[in-house]
Formats: sequence, C-alpha cells, structure tokens
Amino acid sequence: MIGIPIGFAMGLNSKLRGIFEAPVELFRPIPPLALLPLFIVWFGIGDGTAVNLLIFASVWIMVIAARAGARTVKLSKVRAAYSLGASKSQVLCRVIFPNALPELFTGVRVALGVSWGTLVAAELVGAETGLGSMIFDARNNLRTDVVVVGIIVIAVIGVLMDVVMRFAESKLIPWRGKG
Repeated sequence: MIGIPIGFAMGLNSKLRGIFEAPVELFRPIPPLALLPLFIVWFGIGDGTAVNLLIFASVWIMVIAARAGARTVKLSKVRAAYSLGASKSQVLCRVIFPNALPELFTGVRVALGVSWGTLVAAELVGAETGLGSMIFDARNNLRTDVVVVGIIVIAVIGVLMDVVMRFAESKLIPWRGKG
C-alpha cells in the first residue's frame, strides 16, 4: 500500500524519482533487524514493533518493483490508449498497472520472503511467542528436536506462502511467460 504508489510515482515522473530516489537508496540497504532495538524503544514489545519492522523490510522492495514495473510499460501502449481517448486514470488502471503486474508479483514474493525471515528472526530476540521464540527457548534448553521441527515448520510455511503467490500470479497474469 505504501511502496507501490511511491514506486509508480518514481517510474512515471522523473521529478518524483529525483525526490524519492535518495531516501529509498539511503534506507533500502539497512537490514531490518538492525532497527529492532530502536523499534522496540519506539513501539514497545508487541505487534506494533513487528508490523512496523515488516513494513520497513518490505516497502523498499515494493518501491523498486513498482518503479521497474512502471518503467517497463511500452510507450506505444500508453500512446495508443491516449489516442483512443483514455484519461490519465484509465491509462494508469488499464495499461500501466496490468503491464506492471509481473514485476509487482515478483516484488511481493521477494517482500513476503524477506518479511517472513525478518519476523522469525525478530521473534528470536524480541518476543515471547512465535516460532522464533520457540526455537530460542528450545536452544536454551538443549532441545535440538524442537529446534529442527521449528526450522522445518518455518520452511514449510515459507514454501506454502510462495505456492499461494505463484497460484495467484498464474490466475491474475495468465499471459506471463507466453511470449
């Protein structure tokens, strides 16, 4: 909800790209877990910290994906839509957005994976519940079996999320990979 409009703005307008490029490139390389202590101070221990950390982890990926998607739209398609009488909002909704969907889905899949890993890692140090916390407690109690089961559950959930995204992608972008 945050990254896609900013990415589209950057991809479609060089002035906005100039405004947003510096903050995106400044914050994008910061590992989300490096901000965990700061987020705990700001938002406390709980869901607020996790939500904001996951937003931070994924927003930059979505900005870059949306920017790439907007920039890959062929200018001839945009000009054709305008020549047929389309308004700017129609061009955005019916030409640019559908043509950017492949890059957006790639961004969502990457952001989902990064967010999942960030969530589990944050649970290792800053939560009392969750898979990361379970693994951390099992490690402290020398319960290798619980650690291994936790890792397997994390992997299975990660794979299931990716399978769901691939299925949605195949239904929403049936033309992808067809030439």
